[in-house]
Amino acid sequence: MSVTKPAAIRDAVTAVLCCAGEILMVRRQPQLPSFAGYWAFPGGKIEAEDAQGVTRLVCAEAETRVLVGIVREVQEELGLDLDALAAAGQVLAVRVLGEATTPPIAAARFRTRFLRIDLATKPALALDTREHSEASWAVAGGWLARYQTGRLLLAPPTLDTVAALAANTARDTVIDLDTDRDYEDACRVLEPLNGLRIIPVKSHTLPPATHTNAFLIGDSYKVLVDPSPADREELARLYRLLDRVGVDEVLLTHHHPDHRQFANEIAAHYDIPLALSDTTRRFITAKDSTYFGELLLRTYVEGDVVTRWLGEPVRVVPVPGHDAGQIALMPDSKSWFIVGDLIQGIGTVVIAKPEGHMGTYFTTLQKVIDLDPAVIIPSHGMAMGSTYRLQETLKHRRLREAAVLKLHQDGKSADEMLPLLYQGVDSRLWPLARMNIDAHLDKLRDEGLIAA
Repeated sequence: MSVTKPAAIRDAVTAVLCCAGEILMVRRQPQLPSFAGYWAFPGGKIEAEDAQGVTRLVCAEAETRVLVGIVREVQEELGLDLDALAAAGQVLAVRVLGEATTPPIAAARFRTRFLRIDLATKPALALDTREHSEASWAVAGGWLARYQTGRLLLAPPTLDTVAALAANTARDTVIDLDTDRDYEDACRVLEPLNGLRIIPVKSHTLPPATHTNAFLIGDSYKVLVDPSPADREELARLYRLLDRVGVDEVLLTHHHPDHRQFANEIAAHYDIPLALSDTTRRFITAKDSTYFGELLLRTYVEGDVVTRWLGEPVRVVPVPGHDAGQIALMPDSKSWFIVGDLIQGIGTVVIAKPEGHMGTYFTTLQKVIDLDPAVIIPSHGMAMGSTYRLQETLKHRRLREAAVLKLHQDGKSADEMLPLLYQGVDSRLWPLARMNIDAHLDKLRDEGLIAA
């Protein structure tokens, strides 16, 4: 839990290794801090010392530090010496395919140069399994087909590169990989899984997050989940996008303002239903009796089908704990799970009374872990492969609870626990941290571990 400045944008480079019509991709480990579980091209940050290095790679469009950086990264990740291959005449060509910048919803941001490196033969690889779980060669059309079935998690510039090479295997000219350019007058769209669109919307959320992810899902019946633009300028940008792509229903995962600001106006604007759980309806009505006006409301319960994704039903899964009325969405194949604020890719979930309950939160985390969906998609931050972050969140909360119990047994009050448990955390966030301490204490009382 911290207040941070916007993430600095670091220079990076990635290698699109091509051989005999195939390209190499790696699957990133789920514990990595960025693009966890994604299929990607090997590469990484350009280090300061790369500017002093030398390399046998030749590319007129790329600075030496970029070429030195990719040689180092490929050596580290794949055990592959591109300089040695170049000396042996195995590197046929090196060209810049494009450049992309990580969107602002990510905790770490990079300005990445994509280099196409053509090899004469497929080299032996020694994969660094700390970073990647597997590596595989396939034609670009094969990779694209896997994405289209919803089984491949890709960052937008990776998808654009694969699609361009699928259309023309010999493509070696610059591709427009920076999706910021595509939506200058409207909210941008990310589609890490085919048919699941993430729309990062600037919102009045808690720092360090600055955006709340809206989601647009559905083959023919399109459902917009959690639109919450911070102001009318951002609302206008969202309208310009929705006017292009269409929308049939607005759905709220829960009642917190950073998930529903202007959602009622959006539903009224398009004359479409507003869907939510009955608990969420009651919470919102208690806070604002005029919020729903004359809207057509649709109430969902566990197992209800909201829409269809790639032909399969998308169902409602209750996920209380952070909020008693919170619902999640998951297709029957468990290919993905929109978790709302069950976890966050940026920042920490607050469990605040009266709608939050730490014991229920623990139970819900374990429930989703046991469901084992392939991709977890939070409302703040990037989609991530596997339930690894859920498992780590539950482990961290258990450790925090054990620390709260020990401090309570030592006679510390909740206020005295704050500086001990949250050392180094900006004091502006201490009121939120105090809510989590109180939630842990309530859980411990409920379980009879401390006196009521």
